[in-house]
Amino acid sequence: MLMLTLTAAVSKLHPPACGEGSGCAGPSPGQLIFLISCLLLLVLGASGIRPCNLAFGADQFNPNTESGRRGITSFFNWYYLTYTFAMMVSLTIIVYIQSNVSWSIGFAIPAVLMFLSCAFFFLGTRIYVCVLPEGSPMSSVAQVVVAAIKKRKLKQPDDPKVSLFNSFSTASSINSRLPYTDQFRFLDKAAIITPEDEINSDGSPANPWRLCNVQQVERVKCILRVIPIWVACIVYFISVVQIQNYVVFEALQADRRFGTSEFKIPAASYIVVAMLALTIWVPIYDRLIVPWLRRVTGKEDGLTILQRIGIGFAFSVVTMIVSGLVESKRRSIALSKPTIGFEPKKGAISSMSGLWLSLPLVLSGISEGFAIIGENEFFYKQFPESMRSIGMAFIFVGTAVASYLSSLISSIIQSITGRSHGESWLAEDLNKGRLDYYYYLIGILQFLNLIYFLVCARWYKYKEAEDVSEVAVVKLQSEEKEIV
Repeated sequence: MLMLTLTAAVSKLHPPACGEGSGCAGPSPGQLIFLISCLLLLVLGASGIRPCNLAFGADQFNPNTESGRRGITSFFNWYYLTYTFAMMVSLTIIVYIQSNVSWSIGFAIPAVLMFLSCAFFFLGTRIYVCVLPEGSPMSSVAQVVVAAIKKRKLKQPDDPKVSLFNSFSTASSINSRLPYTDQFRFLDKAAIITPEDEINSDGSPANPWRLCNVQQVERVKCILRVIPIWVACIVYFISVVQIQNYVVFEALQADRRFGTSEFKIPAASYIVVAMLALTIWVPIYDRLIVPWLRRVTGKEDGLTILQRIGIGFAFSVVTMIVSGLVESKRRSIALSKPTIGFEPKKGAISSMSGLWLSLPLVLSGISEGFAIIGENEFFYKQFPESMRSIGMAFIFVGTAVASYLSSLISSIIQSITGRSHGESWLAEDLNKGRLDYYYYLIGILQFLNLIYFLVCARWYKYKEAEDVSEVAVVKLQSEEKEIV
């Protein structure tokens, strides 16, 4: 952020201002390299912070106590609220300063805030609960896959709980002991002991790439169970991207005057409505609705994680339908009633109040309050403890994939409808296009995704810690088998 501030503050680090009646000089190779270096540093910083800060924050709560478990759930709510509030400040105050006051000051403010963030973070170093790593978790995953492939021709054991290799190390581990599950049983072969397998004196396999214990196998199963839910989350996020993109174009061709005044709400600021709705909804949900749901359902969190995500998915379907209805009304008024002007390079401005666009945006914000916060909690709790930051990274990878898919869908629809109707559904002049049809199409996609998610949720088995008494019984059975 400091380097980015310098690109605006130091004249030699950016191209000269465009002169009147003359062309604009482009950046020099050195200026471009400096700017790209800033962006690379931002990417490196974000890639270190974003997957880890959620997992690290939740690690400060004790999951073995009722207050700790409730604290984790509440933490995800308040984390996303503060994150959204920060985005609102960035998209309003910071952008206004950059556009109307000074780019240098507009970049300097986030740089100072980032410095304060670092200072506060390191001040708390002595009080943090820090979970030490136990080697590479990805190596353990690779070992299970390789061992299962090597032993793919072996017969599945009749009683996996007793027959499979399960070393009981006395060393402390951040990973909870997982009970055996009968899903993805082909991976169980990685834990079958053959005459070629050797066991060290401490109970560990001599060749971990040929023999793995049941706990390693179960941790891989946890990851595989999450993937179908992750796919549904990617499809869900497409609706969020689409409404955030096209609501700006709708606002440009709607009456953006605030009440009877001549002040016009900036088109890009309409996105803030969804963020504002989320920041209002989260405290209401966390402090009022969750306690009520606890009394009704008898569940510690009020709803299960998948139920919460599913409600968010259902809201996304409603959001796209309402978005289509609002756009249909805007377009109908623009074509049937006197317009209030013309937007350059766009078309006639409808006399429909832009405040109507707030309705689908509020629904979108509530949808995020259920789905995205639920996703954060889901990936944190359902990944093995040693891979929680990887689970958080899944979310950001998913949003990136959804953004690319959104662009791909828009391009395909624009190409197909443009050939068959002359003007595509996504024409630059929305009055000539059919953005409402496009919203309905995304709504159908979200409905199909909801059905797919419900099937996956019914099949899904939550990660649970193994009962200590059951562990003792299995261990005793294993020891008796070794004696025999």
